[in-house]
This record gives sequence, structure tokens and C-alpha cells, in this order.
Amino acid sequence: MRGCEGGGDRGFVTAEAAVVLSVLVAFTMALVWGLLMVAAQIECVDAARAGARAAARQDPAGTVVTVTREAAPRGARVTVAREGDRVRVTVVAKPPVLSGLPFEVREEAVALAEDTVGAPPGSAEAGP
Repeated sequence: MRGCEGGGDRGFVTAEAAVVLSVLVAFTMALVWGLLMVAAQIECVDAARAGARAAARQDPAGTVVTVTREAAPRGARVTVAREGDRVRVTVVAKPPVLSGLPFEVREEAVALAEDTVGAPPGSAEAGP
């Protein structure tokens, strides 16, 4: 009967190892997904800034959207608006993995339009 002693514990070790491995795999997948989300966020920031610079230079609207989409993650939505003397570019993208989740990455950039920078036309500067 000595051979049977401790034999029942083997199954517990196997079950514990299976649980630990599945938790480690899930944790690793969550970390990778988080890193991909951060990378998409950075891409959206860069794209919005590039689009705002182009819009501030008074580039045509099609060019602004093209410049922004080239820097944005694939499938991103781009919105360009002018509000008085400012231009606003918004980039919204779905996460790169697990796109079925209800998460979006959204970034905005605002720039002062170049035609409004400086003194208004026709104004004279007062000298000392």
C-alpha cells in the first residue's frame, strides 16, 4: 500500500498548474492589448497634431484629411472643423485587437489658423 500514498496529490498539482498557466496567459494577453491601445493612442495624438498643423497652414480640406489619415491608425475617423480663428482636428479609432469591445481612442488637436496670427491687417504698431 505504500505505493498509493501521496498518489492522490498529483492531480491537484496538475489542476493548480493548469489554473496558473491560464491566468498567466490571460494576464499576458491583457498586457499586450494594453500596449497596443497605448500605441494607438500615440498614433491618434500624432495624427491629430499633423492634421491641425496642415489645417492651420490653410491647406485644402482634402489634404488635411489625407495627412491626418496617413498618420492615424487604420480605419480611424477624422473630423476637421474651424471655430473662429482656431482649427480643430479630431481622430477617433477602434482598438487594434478585440475590435468588438466598446472602446475607442479619441484625440483632438487645436491650432491657431495662420491667417489670424499676428496683428490684424491695417493696424499700425505704436512706436516708443
